[in-house]
Amino acid sequence: MKTILFVCVHNAGRSQMAEGLTRHFASEMGLDIVSQSAGTQGGKVLNPVAAQAMEELGISMEGQAPKLLTQEMADQADRIISMGCGVDADACPAKFILTEDWGLDDPAGQSIEKVREIRD
Repeated sequence: MKTILFVCVHNAGRSQMAEGLTRHFASEMGLDIVSQSAGTQGGKVLNPVAAQAMEELGISMEGQAPKLLTQEMADQADRIISMGCGVDADACPAKFILTEDWGLDDPAGQSIEKVREIRD
């Protein structure tokens, strides 16, 4: 089983959507993949617009909550992907762990149209 860890700063939008999409498609295609997400500075609540954008695809974010990145999570991951560092460059996951960065905009405070672009 392969584990993919998606990391951003707050773990409230981008990385949560990536975790949900990966879980959904891995299950749908019968892939032996586990997805997780975390933040270098955990947020307080899931971005409701990100959750709405995922619901539009039939993917529930129910029960998801921001999580703080731990060394154990990073050590157990086969692949670590950071979601972009536009929010807080000092807290950028790529500074702390070897990652592949996707350079996504932060959905915080964005319209549903913009969050859909980020999701897609």
